[in-house]
Amino acid sequence: MDDKKSVKIDTVSINDAPEKTDTAPTLAPGVTPDPGEEIEKLTAQLTEITDKYLRTAAELENTRRRAALDIESAARNRSMAIAKKFLPVMDAIDAAQKHNPDDAGIQSMAMAMDGAFAQIGITRIESLGQKLNPIFHNAVQVVPAPADATPAPEPNTIIEELQPGYMFGDTVLRTAMVVVSK
Repeated sequence: MDDKKSVKIDTVSINDAPEKTDTAPTLAPGVTPDPGEEIEKLTAQLTEITDKYLRTAAELENTRRRAALDIESAARNRSMAIAKKFLPVMDAIDAAQKHNPDDAGIQSMAMAMDGAFAQIGITRIESLGQKLNPIFHNAVQVVPAPADATPAPEPNTIIEELQPGYMFGDTVLRTAMVVVSK
């Protein structure tokens, strides 16, 4: 079962290539090419190539900018999601402070959380005495203005904050739950 197959190899040489033919347009005998036309054609080609290059460069720059914005936006969204997880912790510290305002440990935790929030750009929304702004406040109750308040608050003025609101930079993390006057 010794089937040996033979392979025939053809050799190819550079000399086997067909002769080059002149691809330039043939002009009628005695007619010389106009250098002005050639220059115009070449200038038009150069302009077209330059235009394509500039468009491609601009598109690449736009793509880089979009990618950078997407990365920045994703990082900001992750930071906001993490920041939202800490709001209940701050609420618990606030509740503990209201329950026992003289406790040094609770005061220390509150100061530490306030400092950490300030470092990462989380700020508390000011509410008491402010006019109701639905972007920052969520009115959960409307009550008559207190009779003993001097001066009497205007209608839609926040008179009590039930839950503080927080901002992350210029974005509202959580609106403040408030009570407003009639």
